[in-house]
Parts: sequence; structure tokens; C-alpha cells
Amino acid sequence: MKLRIARISTVTLGLLVTSGLAVGCTTNTANGSGSPETKTTNGAKVIQAVGAESEYADVIKQIGGKYVSVTGIMSDPATDPHEYEASTKNASVISGATLVVQNGIGYDDFMNKLESASPNSPRTVIDVAKELGYGQDTQNPHLWYKTDTMPRVAELIAEQLEKQDPSQKQYFENNLTKFTDSLNTWKKELADLQSKYAGTGVAVTEPVADYLIQAAGLDVKTPWSFQEAIMNGTDPSPQDVQLQTDLFNQHKIKVFCYNQQVITDVTKTFLALAKKDHIPTVGVYETMPANHTYQTWMEDETKAITNALENGTSTETIS
Repeated sequence: MKLRIARISTVTLGLLVTSGLAVGCTTNTANGSGSPETKTTNGAKVIQAVGAESEYADVIKQIGGKYVSVTGIMSDPATDPHEYEASTKNASVISGATLVVQNGIGYDDFMNKLESASPNSPRTVIDVAKELGYGQDTQNPHLWYKTDTMPRVAELIAEQLEKQDPSQKQYFENNLTKFTDSLNTWKKELADLQSKYAGTGVAVTEPVADYLIQAAGLDVKTPWSFQEAIMNGTDPSPQDVQLQTDLFNQHKIKVFCYNQQVITDVTKTFLALAKKDHIPTVGVYETMPANHTYQTWMEDETKAITNALENGTSTETIS
């Protein structure tokens, strides 16, 4: 798998090494273990955590509540995640974190470089792909769109928080139960979508939301080689462009889902074609949109696809 992945510049990496950030455990050693921490007003421990993507940061926050301070690294839904470049500010935050959650399988390799440049012995890194058994040959790295990913990630987060602050074990367990139960609304929406439209053809630009679309029983008809080319920032072949065009002109698809954060000339061409052929469109997000939790993000995109199929309504943004 080759990806247009976020990156870290050599300048940033150099500044990280030379600026003293490589000794993040010196920030605050109040617990005597070398683990940085802050205190709430009532003296409780606050665990410093980082989510490489905003969706993972959101789940950390939902499980850890008032006992965690979380930073999302790739967290601006108005930018192309593929063009993201880590900064020294990111490096400083990672240096002080004792819990990091990252996607893995090449999507956020810059995290590994930042962590290597700022060793911190109390830090635990949850590599989602590794923990869930996805190998480097996994074609689609957007694992957060799989229905079974976040429940398992939430369990792993709770386990680590309980290790770092055993006194709040019950609090983290209660939040884990609340989070897991809250996903039932999304699962029901997917089941309803599947019951009405299983097998319906869908065109996409890249595989951002493929796992959600497939979980609803819909049929992604865009050739994988086309999706892969867009994901990797290269031009799809003329043959694939023609196959994609035929999907629209021959009305083999009922909705077009495109990456709302990556609008290329190819995307614009097919948005225009969808408009000409009266095919509704749905803009999907690669990182969590503003004013959403992970759950409401997944629910709203599922509703947007349902609305497209039921009413022919297009949805450009959900934030």
C-alpha cells in the first residue's frame, strides 16, 4: 500500500532533537515515575494523551473524561489530511504524552518519527492497525470507518488509562460502557439502510468511507485502481476514468460519495457529471468534522447517504 501520507519535515525533526524536547519526561514528575502529569483543582491526576487523528482523540476524551487532557494532531477538517505536516508544537505535545493512539499501516508514519525523537519510558502507544491485526498489505487504511474498530479501540484506551490511574478504574469502565452503547444508533441506521438499499451501486473518489458503505450492504462500483490512484495523489488511468464515467452516464450508481477534504480536478469533473445526470452526491470526511463526536459523525454520514437514496438530496457538508 502506498499512501499520500502526512509527514514530518526534516527541519521539524531537527528542531525536536536539538531543542530538548527529546526528554519529555522532565515536564512534570510529580508522581515520581518520570511520567508527566498535571493536577485538577481537586488534586486528581490528569493523564496527558494524544490522538494522531481527531477521531481517536475524541474517543480518548470520551473514555478518560475529566481525568485526561487530549490533543488531536490531525484535527482540521478544512484541510487535506494527506498534505498535513507535523510541527514542533506537535512534537512537544507528543513528548509529554503518556498515551498515544495512532492509526498505523503507513497512514501516520510521522508519529513514529516524533516518538522516536522524544523517548518517554512511561508512554504507551496504541497502534490501532497492529492491535486489530491489520497487516501492511491492508489496502484501505481508513480503519475508523469500520463498525468494529472503535469499540475495540475504546477497550484498549480504557485498559491503558486504568493502568496509568487505577484509582479511576470504575470511572473509565463506566465511560467505556456508555461509549459502546452509544454506537447502537449508528448500527441501527446502517441496518435500516441495508434493509432498503442492499446492493445499490455507489461511486466514490477514494476509499475513505468504503467500510461504512459496505457495512450498509451497498456496492462500491468504482474500480479499486481508480480509488487507489486518487488516494495516492496520482492520476487514474484513462481506462479507469472511462469506467467511472460509464457508471454515471449509464446510471449504474444511485449516489456519488467524494472526499470532502480533497477536492481535485477529477472530483470536480465527476461532481459536474453527477449534477448533469441527476445523481445525488455526499461529501464524506477523512477526519472528524467540527461540532461532532465520532458517533454523530458516523450517524450523520449514514443519514446523508440514506437521504440521497430516499429523496435524491445531496449533502456537501455536515459540520
